[in-house]
Amino acid sequence: MFVANVGLMAALFVYKIKFSSPDLQYTLLLADYHFGFMKRALIGALVGLVFPELPTWAPYALGTAVWFANLGVFALLFDKVFGLRRQMPLLVFIIASPLFLKNFIQTLGYYDIYGCLVATIFLLVPARSVVYVLSATAAAVVLLVIHHLHMLLYIPTLIVIVGFRYYLVRPIGRTGLLVAGASLVLVAAVFLFLQFAGSPAVPIEQLEAYMNSRMTGPPLRGTIWVAIFYRTVGDELHDTWNFMSTNLLRFPVYIGLVALHWPLIRLFGSIIEDLASPLHRRLVVAALVAVSLGYVIIFAVIFDYSRWVASWATCMILLLLATKQLAAALGTSTASFDERRARGFAWILTFVPRLGTVTPF
Repeated sequence: MFVANVGLMAALFVYKIKFSSPDLQYTLLLADYHFGFMKRALIGALVGLVFPELPTWAPYALGTAVWFANLGVFALLFDKVFGLRRQMPLLVFIIASPLFLKNFIQTLGYYDIYGCLVATIFLLVPARSVVYVLSATAAAVVLLVIHHLHMLLYIPTLIVIVGFRYYLVRPIGRTGLLVAGASLVLVAAVFLFLQFAGSPAVPIEQLEAYMNSRMTGPPLRGTIWVAIFYRTVGDELHDTWNFMSTNLLRFPVYIGLVALHWPLIRLFGSIIEDLASPLHRRLVVAALVAVSLGYVIIFAVIFDYSRWVASWATCMILLLLATKQLAAALGTSTASFDERRARGFAWILTFVPRLGTVTPF
């Protein structure tokens, strides 16, 4: 099963790189701070320091590097939490999911994966002092500058991870609470600043001309999506609700794919039951609801539903590991993965290559 998944992911990489055009991803990397501060432009500005004229392969090269970084960090995290040798079937089940790493190949070059990478790193690194909280705050700010949608995509999951790993395993004094409050206020303030001061300061024609001057080609010339930097929440709502009736018809597909993760859902439930404190169990459930509510808001505003469902599932997988860490830190970790009951589900998931970006598959 592991070999089959590796082969399918290799095929996905070949298909993505050889047979698709990274128009939007290329556009994102063309954005920088030439005309002043602008949303979504941090990664493009950093890439521009190396490539003043942007090669057409840059989005996929960077996306592939970040994907493999995520894979490596997740493997280290899994080994720390479950143990690679002890729970290899569980790792293969997670790798088989079309809602996790396989779907990040479909969205190669998009900025969602940076949120996943940051959350995974903060599950892996030690959480011994308030420096951990401050570092997570700085990482959240960087994620917002990379893409403001991280406010609902991965920052809620990052907040939960910090809460589980730092605040629930030790007595928290006034300093810890003040740092938590100040961090939340700072992240919210940065998000509001991006919403009201993150649009380009020049007309769209001027920005397009500048981006065209940085292009190499001709493969993508004339197909950049400059208008994306000028879209408002009103524009997103208009388009999303125009497509809503069609998108709702696809929800049985999403529900079916989530249902195929039943062994993982059962494991998560067992880990929550492992927590000796009723308060901790309630907090875990509340955290899952809060993260999910953030995705409900995303669903109401932006219509890339396949992409968001996959990211929501990714957050649930990361929170499963965070809850397992919490149970282990409190000395109540006994839940185990039922390999035999999971095998049929895993084979089905193995041959679902990915969920997609806007529409399923």
